[in-house]
Amino acid sequence: MNIYKLLQLNRKIKNHRIKFLGLYLLHRFNQRYLAVNLDPVMACNLRCKMCYFTDADYVKTLKGQFKEEELNQVAKTIFNRALKLQIGCGTEPTLYKDLVKVVELGKLYKVPYISITTNANLLDEAKIEALLKAGLNEFTISLHGVHKESYETFMKKASYEKFHNAFRAFEKLKKTYDFKVRINYTFNKDNFYELADFFKHFNGASFDILQIRPIQKIGNTEYNDFDLDAIRADYPELIQNIRSQCKENHIILLAPNTIPENQRVNVSSLIFDFTFCYVSPQKFWKDGFNWNHESFNAYSKKIGWSKTLWSNIFKSEKELKSMSNRLNYEVEFN
Repeated sequence: MNIYKLLQLNRKIKNHRIKFLGLYLLHRFNQRYLAVNLDPVMACNLRCKMCYFTDADYVKTLKGQFKEEELNQVAKTIFNRALKLQIGCGTEPTLYKDLVKVVELGKLYKVPYISITTNANLLDEAKIEALLKAGLNEFTISLHGVHKESYETFMKKASYEKFHNAFRAFEKLKKTYDFKVRINYTFNKDNFYELADFFKHFNGASFDILQIRPIQKIGNTEYNDFDLDAIRADYPELIQNIRSQCKENHIILLAPNTIPENQRVNVSSLIFDFTFCYVSPQKFWKDGFNWNHESFNAYSKKIGWSKTLWSNIFKSEKELKSMSNRLNYEVEFN
């Protein structure tokens, strides 16, 4: 299954009523439509300056990890409705000792696409290969600096050498396994211009997708300069250069065409809140879901989920806009 073609299709279908009709039918006929984002352990090995893990008070609230029997129950409850399983959403999944089993459970329940989001500092060739053998489809790698100095400044406790070792392993293993590597580059005014050197430091044979996204406020982070006005005028030219280099290297590019002036609503994301399912030791989808004893269908019926999806078909964009402020990414295949 090509997740990125689905993203592109979502961008092309402008009418939200058609999308909600599709979701309603998928739900009623017990089909897959959820993006299950699973944090199996509430911890991280790094302290990235643009991440809430630099907020000591907030980190104190992040506790727990799934036990084996809990993980089995999570899979039983929700994996059969997952179109995609994203392991690692707000924490570092490679700290979880049974990470391979999470992937194996995803395959057991026939989840079409399984991805891991990681900072890659705890990955080596053996660990990468074990995940691929278990059935992993994609590694999504967080990156906050192209050059060593900025990388290790913004991603505190990280090693630039370990990071690139992982990419050398990706390049090697791509000759044997069919999988994708996606880089998520979060930029601010202090690490933006080094994007021009991206392909001087990263071999296009080691990854497949590049996502470039502007910094957003996600909590009380150590780095808190969210003003991008100083680079706004230069953004289109630099992105055009990146676009050309991605084309030369056959890389899929995900990037907004411009830096948004404010939190404008992305119409393509109106269905986000109805397909995004977050699961962690502290939360399971929506409040009140007794997932240890209640099936997804039973809870959905209790909260009137089917009626909600149906009613959204008849709501205007204005009525739905307050529910999402996701950025508008163009999906460009090269």
